[in-house]
Amino acid sequence: MPLYYLRRLTGKKRTARANRQLGLTLAFVAGATNAGGFLAVAQYTSHMTGILSSMADNLALGHVPLALAGLGALFSFIVGAGYSTICINWGRHRHLHSEYAAPLLAEATLLLGFGLIGGNLELHQGGYVVPVTVMFLCFLMGLQNAIITKISNAEIRTTHMTGIVTDIGIELGKVFYFNSEPESPHYKQVHANLAKLKLLIMLASAFSLGGLAGALGFKYIGYSATLPLAGMLVLLAIVPVVDDMRTTVNLRARMRGRR
Repeated sequence: MPLYYLRRLTGKKRTARANRQLGLTLAFVAGATNAGGFLAVAQYTSHMTGILSSMADNLALGHVPLALAGLGALFSFIVGAGYSTICINWGRHRHLHSEYAAPLLAEATLLLGFGLIGGNLELHQGGYVVPVTVMFLCFLMGLQNAIITKISNAEIRTTHMTGIVTDIGIELGKVFYFNSEPESPHYKQVHANLAKLKLLIMLASAFSLGGLAGALGFKYIGYSATLPLAGMLVLLAIVPVVDDMRTTVNLRARMRGRR
């Protein structure tokens, strides 16, 4: 894959096309992580709607420990999003090429660690292992969702499909709406945003394909299925990170030359 393509995909200089391509890739990763995580801990971790609902149900039924576990998952998602935002703003204020790539690299590192130690988790399914694993995965999902949200100014989401599927329905409703009158100052015709509809369908499809890949991967190779996902994220993030390292080395060399 050409270096200039990777630099454009996750570098600080953004284009609408790069945002779409990165969003589709991250939607695939989110779907795979979410589906694989469900097979690991019997809980989806990419969206908070179910978490909040389960918290309410468990409180109503008097299952306080389960409600607290849900609260921990919710808090972890929020912390992940906050951590991602801190990384992006820190890099932005220092004019780094990797302001978006750095949190992606952090996600890759955490996924890599999860894949490497995951086999040991199967031996300790009791106690706090499952709730902690859920919190870990929720942190990853919050981190990733914040990255693409910041990059696209909240136009693209990758970790949950409720809003995306709703928007697909809205645009389809516009497609099939019959404008009974011509455009006028008193009557604004309804027109579907076909480019937006295409992107939404592609995001939902990428998430679904990722879910299928993650489920099959976990079924056949277990926690090691996260390793290719981590490798994909490293590939996406590495060029801007190396650009910053090269800039730092050159700057230090110039400073030593002035002494």
